[in-house]
Amino acid sequence: MAFVLELEMRSSQQHIKNYIISLIRQFRIKAKVTQQDNAIVAVFASDQERLPVCLDAIAQHLPASLFLKNSRSYLSEEHVDSLPEIIDRYPLNLGLCPLCQKEMLDVSSRRYYYPFTSCSCCGGNYSFLKAYPYERERTSFKFFSPCDSCNEEMHCVGLKENHPINSCHHCGVPVRLYNHISERYANDAGSFRTMFEVVAKALKDGKKVLMKTTLGYRLFYAYSMIHVSSTLMMLNASKITDHLSLITEEFYALLSIERPILHVTLKNEELKQQSNANTMYVKYPDDGFSILLGVELQKLGVDYIGYEEADADVEADLYMDYDLDITPQSDLRVFLNKEILFIAEGERVSFPSVALKSRNVLSIAHKYIGMPYGQEMFFDQMEHFESVTVEKAQVLEGVAGIFHSRQNTVLQDEASFMSVIAEHHAFGRKCVGAYFENEPSFLYYDGKRTLRIIPPKPFEASTILEEIANLREGSDRLVHNIEKRMPQVYEKLKRVEHKKQVKLFEMVALLLELDDISMRGVTKEAMKFIGKGGIQIDMRIADNRFDNVAFLSSIISYQLAGVSSTILAYSIFESLGDYFCEILQELKAKTQAVDIVLCGTHFANQSLFSRMQRNLKMNPPLINLSYPIGGENAVVGGLYL
Repeated sequence: MAFVLELEMRSSQQHIKNYIISLIRQFRIKAKVTQQDNAIVAVFASDQERLPVCLDAIAQHLPASLFLKNSRSYLSEEHVDSLPEIIDRYPLNLGLCPLCQKEMLDVSSRRYYYPFTSCSCCGGNYSFLKAYPYERERTSFKFFSPCDSCNEEMHCVGLKENHPINSCHHCGVPVRLYNHISERYANDAGSFRTMFEVVAKALKDGKKVLMKTTLGYRLFYAYSMIHVSSTLMMLNASKITDHLSLITEEFYALLSIERPILHVTLKNEELKQQSNANTMYVKYPDDGFSILLGVELQKLGVDYIGYEEADADVEADLYMDYDLDITPQSDLRVFLNKEILFIAEGERVSFPSVALKSRNVLSIAHKYIGMPYGQEMFFDQMEHFESVTVEKAQVLEGVAGIFHSRQNTVLQDEASFMSVIAEHHAFGRKCVGAYFENEPSFLYYDGKRTLRIIPPKPFEASTILEEIANLREGSDRLVHNIEKRMPQVYEKLKRVEHKKQVKLFEMVALLLELDDISMRGVTKEAMKFIGKGGIQIDMRIADNRFDNVAFLSSIISYQLAGVSSTILAYSIFESLGDYFCEILQELKAKTQAVDIVLCGTHFANQSLFSRMQRNLKMNPPLINLSYPIGGENAVVGGLYL
């Protein structure tokens, strides 16, 4: 007889499964743990004396996860006679698990206030990887030999077993804190604690601190310095809901082991005034550096600070650094409401990964490659590999280089579209879909090939005033009225004519006179709207493609009529939602497609996505599961074009 624990896991990543296996091995429990079909299944031999203790440890210490949902248990006749093994180890960049956080804050631990604390299943491990296989000699830690205690841990079953970058104060990495006048070093518990006390005090006093964390450089500062590019880091879990209006799912997502960035609504009026918005991008401390900084700031009565991703050259009042090379990844940004969760953008957690059925093909997109690895495909940064033998290479348009004698070029929207079909195993089924990253495009998969039905129309800013004037009869008066009644906007449009590569929603933000000239700025402005419905923005199609000029002209016309930027921003996404749904439903009917597919980062927008959810309620769209819906997913979809 066996006891079975089944957990719903909506990701192909193995970090939660491996954590369970590590705890089981620590208690030397005979079990078999597998992960497939969106579930982790742990089968335990039920006649083991320590099984209740092991199950209790799993219940207490298993990290919360974005992708971990329901659980159930039952009895089975299956036979189990050995310890489970962790297969195919590769590092991820994650937050710290509960046990590592506890160890780092335990005064009796040899890792007390040691910011590089981690285990084989948590922490910023990927940042230190240089090449595969994942061994200490192929990481930045190769210059530091583990002490006897750390070495013993690495050879004992449990969370530190085979942990290539295991270290502590006795064998670990010293950290330097300096400014233009003085410097100090930390290499033991006392000096590390003092260092974080100094940094916390400096931040409270209004100083900027550039910190090299295990996940990359971050520029920290007090909330009074928050601006349009800032992310808000909440430090006190018990007070998060005092400052933010969160649904339950958002609260638990912030504290999950994946530690995503969320776009959430502010409750704190002081924060609203400082950020000039009702919403902000928010996260909770993830690695040892930010957690220890948060602990010290809480002692000073600080509940949150601002930060932004940075590099080593950014100016600051204080610098915290260490002499190890790291390869940071872009942060995980998640879209979340009560009904759905998907990854909007970012590299962390999605890469590296082993997933999908193996093909004898090399896929190259942006800085990532997909290559055969046993029965599956391995996706990771190109720099970690030397060579691979395959039949052909699929290379994203714009990636320079010849990688194979049989090399095909793939397009971003087609590759992203195909990545969703691959993740949902929808091969052979007819699908229609939309890709929305800057300009929209519409695609069709007939079960074998992917076709662009409505290709994107590249936005050209250099002739925008001329194109508006020639849009239709009388449109020249619109340009005249802009010059006369909106002189500041007119001057910006004139300056834009001399710039290259201005994106469509940068132009929208410019027209709305927002501080943040980007899609992010327009999204935040839309979230200020508290009415029941917006106005109809022109979504005309010209030459079988979305008409950028008509779209912008409509916005300008409403501005001249005195419509506020907030109503306009909301109305843009509401109208886009109707436009996408109308086209997709029409294409679905004409092609007799089974599924609708959505991809592209611009769909990670509450105003737009909520509208589409309502309109597509009877036919919910397919979206990426384990990979971002934006450009990063092209390395996956490129394999199947």
